[in-house]
Amino acid sequence: MMTTLKLSIHPVILPSQSSFYCPSKNPLHIFSKNESFISLGGGSKLLTVRCVSEKFSDGHDSDGSLDHAYKSIQMLKQEESSFLDILKGANRILPHVVIASTVLALIYPPSFTWFTSRYYAPALGFLMFAVGVNSSAKDFLEAFNRPSAIAAGYAGQFLLKPLLGYLFGTLSMTMFGLPTSLGAGILLTSCVSGAQLSNYATFLTDPQMAPLSIVMTSLSTATAAFVTPILSLLLIGKRLPVDVKGMVANILQIVVAPVMAGLLLNRFFPQVCNAIRPLLPPLSVFVTALCVGAPLAINIDSVLSPFGMSIVLLITAFHLSAFISGYVLSGIAFSKVPDVKPLQRTISYETGMQSSLLALALANKFFEDPLVGVPPAISVVIMSLMGFSLVMLWAKKKEK
Repeated sequence: MMTTLKLSIHPVILPSQSSFYCPSKNPLHIFSKNESFISLGGGSKLLTVRCVSEKFSDGHDSDGSLDHAYKSIQMLKQEESSFLDILKGANRILPHVVIASTVLALIYPPSFTWFTSRYYAPALGFLMFAVGVNSSAKDFLEAFNRPSAIAAGYAGQFLLKPLLGYLFGTLSMTMFGLPTSLGAGILLTSCVSGAQLSNYATFLTDPQMAPLSIVMTSLSTATAAFVTPILSLLLIGKRLPVDVKGMVANILQIVVAPVMAGLLLNRFFPQVCNAIRPLLPPLSVFVTALCVGAPLAINIDSVLSPFGMSIVLLITAFHLSAFISGYVLSGIAFSKVPDVKPLQRTISYETGMQSSLLALALANKFFEDPLVGVPPAISVVIMSLMGFSLVMLWAKKKEK
């Protein structure tokens, strides 16, 4: 009587880095640097083949060589990973760096006074390039498909903000008894377009909303050539001639061109993007610190003037009201939108942060009284500190 033995084979997964095929007569012989057992069984029958390590023909211990090589590779990978993590995580310390640069500018202004206004366009352009590298054309197309959100950001910039400016400008003259020129400076600060720093703040908090923020800021900046003179005429009673061509050229240089360069680099040269992407966060932190510390250092006399502390208090209340109003009102208007929280943060940045440097330039160019330029100069610092403090606060909330 003939008995048929049926053998079922169950595959066993061995460590890929330590096992390899053993050339022997028995094809089931596999050996590794550690002792391994392979089970071939069916039912209650179990066949076990013990695999033991062998020596290389040259007499060297393969186990030691493999161990040493493997550990070396793992250490290199860990060091590289740690270094990249440090670079990518540089944005987390941005609020602390902003505070440190503010203190340094107050204690030793020459540390920032070399960073004059001519460097601002390239600096902001670099921040926009960093946003472009980490975005795609699809993100911007999706941003244009949200006209209601764009309109809300625009209304916050040119409707809500001027109303708040009128409120605090009036308070400065009535309750605080400050000169009319300082009140005019607060009003002028509320009439200008959005700040490019709001785009970067949005990128740090909600990267997917950065294209929408850029569209909002670009629209307000493009139309500021017409809207800012009208608002200044209504609120201050002085018509300010703004260079339309200069405003458009400013948008192209600071926003459009750098973002497009980043998008094209990301699209056609992804390997280059992957190589430079870890370096962008620490460089961006350094550039942002310069953009915050320099205006304070250059205008330190205005901040330390007899009216300085009163203006700091008023400007702080002005920006705080704008941040809160933008957040709360957008939450009410878009309560049924799935991404309502990121949208609230984006519109809050857009409403609370604006191009105070433009207001400062207009004040220096079209007003004889130098006090008009004090509120915009202080606004640059307060806006940046408050904006990046919110970045830190909201980022921690998202992590929780």
